Amino acid sequence: MSDFQVKRLGLLMEPEPGNPHEAGGVLNPAATRGPGGDLYLFPRLVGKNNYSRIGIARVQFNDAGDPCGVERLGIALEPEADYELQGNGFGGCEDARVTYIEQFDRYVMTYTALSRVGPRIALAVSADLFHWSRLGLATFDPYRGIDFVHVDNKDASLFPVAIPNHCGKMQLAMIHRPLFAGSRPEETDCEDCSRRVDLAHESIWISYCPMALEGLEPDRLGLFNSHHRLATPVAPWEALKIGGGTPPVMTRHGWMILYHGVHATDDPGGVGKHLCYSAGVMMLSTEHPRTILYRSPDPLLTPLFPHERNGVVENVVFPTGIDCRHDLGQPDRFDIYYGMADSRIGVASLTVPPRLPTTSPPRVDARNARVPVTPVPAETTA
Repeated sequence: MSDFQVKRLGLLMEPEPGNPHEAGGVLNPAATRGPGGDLYLFPRLVGKNNYSRIGIARVQFNDAGDPCGVERLGIALEPEADYELQGNGFGGCEDARVTYIEQFDRYVMTYTALSRVGPRIALAVSADLFHWSRLGLATFDPYRGIDFVHVDNKDASLFPVAIPNHCGKMQLAMIHRPLFAGSRPEETDCEDCSRRVDLAHESIWISYCPMALEGLEPDRLGLFNSHHRLATPVAPWEALKIGGGTPPVMTRHGWMILYHGVHATDDPGGVGKHLCYSAGVMMLSTEHPRTILYRSPDPLLTPLFPHERNGVVENVVFPTGIDCRHDLGQPDRFDIYYGMADSRIGVASLTVPPRLPTTSPPRVDARNARVPVTPVPAETTA
């Protein structure tokens, strides 16, 4: 059992009847507070031919302070650039995450751009959340023979402040999960549970951008030239794949991300298997974010209810947006916005415990760590 407490708050957003932009679903939203304190979502809106746009909506709250609905405000991004278009009416801007970068005094969006070569990570920047300027595709230097540029890549998010890379230099950092050939869950679900994980190709990575942090330099924002392998599949609930979820947020224990894991379940009718997408939590050290202080041994959210089990893709909960409830005087409460079966958007509240559970010891990938790392004990971390 996890000491992290999760409470589902219900269905928040579903396709608007008669809206062609949402005919294929609304899902996987970014979430961030605007300059005036309002909370905005940036959901993926799926139309004909799986053509996806990134919308914008203001979250509405009930008298208790819980999210209860949305006000649609239009489109934040729709496919226009070459790297967002496949031709013949196909393409997409998908699965955004938005982070307010303190050093820039700007919001930076990471999203999946779908072009002829496949999905890649793209970036855009805004001062007000309503007007976005594209920064192009994120580019990566190779790392020990690993080519990040020419493989599919998704589920990227940025840290809100500079963090130390493996050499101790403060840099902008991005979490992402390249999808190398052979590492997709559809390809690994045919292997037994004792399969050997390819550490280089089945991991969540942190990549670092060597840009100056004194001001915004859009022409350099997309270059990431040092890398660290953060985590690989470990627990049964994530045996086939892990990937990024919500952007990193600071808690009393360190940097917290919710991530997704995939495992195979037997078909109730006894024919074949189904993939199941669940969500867990990972806590990273404040001083050395490549050090994992805690990782969910069991999922915090797994598909249980009809909206999570039935949809365009069955059995999916997919966390992408997070909001700390400082506005309610509850700094340990985080509202999690997640995709339901690739069709709708749900919301749940997560309460961080006073002490981290002790079921998962701190760990660091020693082969990638180039400086000594001493994890901060959970009970003394502020």
